[in-house]
Amino acid sequence: MKMVSWMNFKEELKDRVDHIEAILKEYLPKEEGWQKTVIAAMNYSVLAGGKRLRPMLMEETYRLFGGKGREIEPFMAAIEMIHTYSLVHDDLPAMDNDEYRRGRKTTHVVYGEAMAILAGDGLLNYAFETAMKSFAMEGDLEKKARALSVLAQKAGIYGMIGGQTADIEAEDLGDQVTAGHLMFIHAHKTSALIEAAMMTGAILAGASQEETAQIEKAAYEIGIAFQIQDDILDVTSTLEMLGKPIGSDAKNHKTTYVTLKGLEESRKEQQELSLHAIETIRSIGYSNDFLMELVTSLITREK
Repeated sequence: MKMVSWMNFKEELKDRVDHIEAILKEYLPKEEGWQKTVIAAMNYSVLAGGKRLRPMLMEETYRLFGGKGREIEPFMAAIEMIHTYSLVHDDLPAMDNDEYRRGRKTTHVVYGEAMAILAGDGLLNYAFETAMKSFAMEGDLEKKARALSVLAQKAGIYGMIGGQTADIEAEDLGDQVTAGHLMFIHAHKTSALIEAAMMTGAILAGASQEETAQIEKAAYEIGIAFQIQDDILDVTSTLEMLGKPIGSDAKNHKTTYVTLKGLEESRKEQQELSLHAIETIRSIGYSNDFLMELVTSLITREK
């Protein structure tokens, strides 16, 4: 398969981020009424920047299977709202107690803890309000219902929240955390939303159940690889490069891939997972060069 050049990929990546930013601004609520403070906190959190990886993976998977409509856009906004709410709550003093996110002060530092909790709650609820707007657009309602079900399940207690629960409890176990426990955390806290993103794109574009299952497997590997790289960067990066404090895992006594397997083995497994995910997607038989390059770039990202 012919791949896009690195310079062209960077240009296309910027174009796609700009495209997603425009979608987010279209669907975010207006800051007005008695509730305008919580809405301002929600918008501050979402518009803080970031890779926009999940909506990007969603749209590129949609394109992989031939999707061309705008029905995907409310789902793209919704998954970024869900991801952002999880970060807002993750940064709270009761959780990771981080003061910086995406290079600027976290929501609870700017708006206070109570408003940050409400902003997270608001983003989670508003995400589903937003996804439902797709039902008023062109497209198959049954596919949209299936996509919404996947999004809800992967974000909930059998997905991201379940992973967060296991992550919090792991902090009290210290070096007794097993590889199996850690994999459960990564698979649910990180991979679940990436699976939701790519499966939603596939379902809305009309992928078969078998094809959607293959996408789920690839997305799982992408998510694990992405989290391993996060663990690596927490050890090797800087505040300026990463946009948030480094050493957060050590400060919170967290067992990570790096503490369990060492830096070199972690890097090796991260690359193997990424490359296998690419092969899994290719084996389905459709082509999207940008999607392939996007997954490849996760191996070498520095922030």
